[in-house]
Amino acid sequence: MRALLWIVAIFALAAGLAMLAGANEGYVLVVMPPWRAQASLNLVIVFLVLAFLTVYFLLRLVSRTLDLPGRVGAFRSRRRHEKAARSMKDALRALYEGRFSESLKHAKVAYASGGSSPEAAIVAARAANALRDDKHYREWIKRAGDSDEGKVAQLLTEAELALAAGHHEDAGRALDALHALGHRSSAALRLSLELAQAQGRWEQVSELCGQLLANRAITPEQARPFVRRAQIERMRAMQSDPDALTEYWRSLSKEDLGDAGLVEQVVPLLAAAGHGAIARRTVDRLLEADWRTDLARHYVLCAGEGDEARDALSRAEKWLARHPEDPGLLYSLGRQCMNAEIWGKAQSYLESSLRLHPSSDVHFALAELMERLERPSDSTAHFREAARLASA
Repeated sequence: MRALLWIVAIFALAAGLAMLAGANEGYVLVVMPPWRAQASLNLVIVFLVLAFLTVYFLLRLVSRTLDLPGRVGAFRSRRRHEKAARSMKDALRALYEGRFSESLKHAKVAYASGGSSPEAAIVAARAANALRDDKHYREWIKRAGDSDEGKVAQLLTEAELALAAGHHEDAGRALDALHALGHRSSAALRLSLELAQAQGRWEQVSELCGQLLANRAITPEQARPFVRRAQIERMRAMQSDPDALTEYWRSLSKEDLGDAGLVEQVVPLLAAAGHGAIARRTVDRLLEADWRTDLARHYVLCAGEGDEARDALSRAEKWLARHPEDPGLLYSLGRQCMNAEIWGKAQSYLESSLRLHPSSDVHFALAELMERLERPSDSTAHFREAARLASA
């Protein structure tokens, strides 16, 4: 239908032009002494239109001929970029699929075709690193940083791969260079956190966790294990200075003291320094809120002496009414009764704990109890069993 409309329109236009030409009786007189020429106006108009079209097409032909080298160059450049993009895609796919040799080959093509792009060099470096080809890895990681736009990616990749290989000094140099560039991304902070952990810089671990939390790069639940480990290691380093250890314990926040995993590991450190009693209220609160058998096992370490010890024993026996089959609580009660020289109860609690969950520390406690009760053969048997379980 559309074609028919076009045909009708063309014929109508042709008919209109024919009628207009037939009605036009004008002429054009051209005088160039000594010559004189006269022509129909319709012929002159046709001639001028044809002349205009001829000149137009000649100029277009000349222009396109002159532009031909540039057009050929643009075509070749477009082909190179298409080849680079295709090779880069193949290199990334091969890298993610674990075909590292093919990834390296495609990345080389992408680098050569794409104007030495740092992205292709990074992919090549990762593939070479996965192939344990240190020579090519060094070559490509250096090329990635040759341009300013690839410097950050180069340093982040270098730090990540160095950490994975356990080369902490190389990772530290890369991260220091990133800091010098003013780069403070969450990725860099995560790598710094991993490096600080590996090198035992626990105070810095806590600071980095705070920065990642402020950037919303990790959740409080994700940060808690890192913070817990840092605090435990710092307190373990303070064992030779009981006052510093006590001061650090008292400086812990309410959130930290609500972490049962942290308190469970810190109570033995405080007890070894002679200050286990300062943790008793915290342990009481945690056990009342959420019972943990391992924490109950350490309750004897913060029971204190004198009236405090008797109060702790009374509280533990009340817990036993609610948790009669808890081996950790039974062990703690046995130890507390030994400290209070209540030998019969101590033996009963320890043997009940041993029945529920045989462990070396219960056998060791029973061995000590048998020594105090002057039963050397039973003591020796428990010592042997404690040694066997500990070695196993």
